[in-house]
Amino acid sequence: MTTEITAGQLDPDRFIDEQVARIRSAVEDGTAINALSGGVDSSVVTMLGHRALGRRLRTVFIDNGLMREGEPEQVAGVFEGLGIAVQVVDAREEFLSALAGLTDPEQKREAITQTFYGRVFGRLVREGGSKFLLQGTILTDIDETVAGIKRQHNVFAQLGIDPQEAFGYRILEPLVQLRKDGVRIVGRALGLPPSMFARIPFPGPALAARVIGEATADRLATVRRATAIVEQALAGTGAFQFMAILHEDRVTGMRDGRRDFGQQVEIRCWDSIDARTASPTRLAFEVLESMAAEILRDVPGVVSVTYNIATKPPSTIEAV
Repeated sequence: MTTEITAGQLDPDRFIDEQVARIRSAVEDGTAINALSGGVDSSVVTMLGHRALGRRLRTVFIDNGLMREGEPEQVAGVFEGLGIAVQVVDAREEFLSALAGLTDPEQKREAITQTFYGRVFGRLVREGGSKFLLQGTILTDIDETVAGIKRQHNVFAQLGIDPQEAFGYRILEPLVQLRKDGVRIVGRALGLPPSMFARIPFPGPALAARVIGEATADRLATVRRATAIVEQALAGTGAFQFMAILHEDRVTGMRDGRRDFGQQVEIRCWDSIDARTASPTRLAFEVLESMAAEILRDVPGVVSVTYNIATKPPSTIEAV
């Protein structure tokens, strides 16, 4: 059982020193690799690993075709400005092929897990000879997976899966005692800019977790554009997380005086501290109207925009 360190208990400098020592002790004189997605957890792990191992840590950004607009270039640029080299790996075709035809949420998550850890990272590990993967698993990921709420793509040991046996490398999880609020505190102490440590959470399966049904290239492009509109509109709200969700069913609309069948985008915006519970943010109706108008105007094929007002529980923050 993992012992939680709450944000109130956390001494960030001591925590950093302890985790740096643990990473060095595990890796010894070898090398490690980590995947940087630009999310808070992976960004903090990148900083911890770099402090522990320096150039013996290989940091890669897996361009899986599931990210937000301009994400690979933006994230790589931020970390290169911090003195950390980032290798961008184009794996878009592999992920889209793995997701082809899948509509079940758990099957989609499993396809992403196997493609990420087995194929793409397995290949990178074999090429580089690293025996360790640094990963940003946090306590909420484990809680939700063990409870059966949803399978987080980055949880293994708690499900009886040995990554060494399954993928050929050991996984180190320096943030596993923390929740999101504690991770942000550590990120600030490590010198991450606010644009990274204060960033809204983003799921490991990325935009595939924002598409209900099959995550095709076209449907991902739709939710990617809607996401950009929602994130720009809600950036100043102080909400914990906000997103656009693309629904599966076609809905009836009207365009140019005629009936038009199109897609539905659901906007979600949450107030929360640690993602265990959440309530919908009480946005001004004018803000909702403005977002809906922009989505309907600028995202091809969308004829309906809704706002989610269910709490977590029984809802979840992400849709898939």
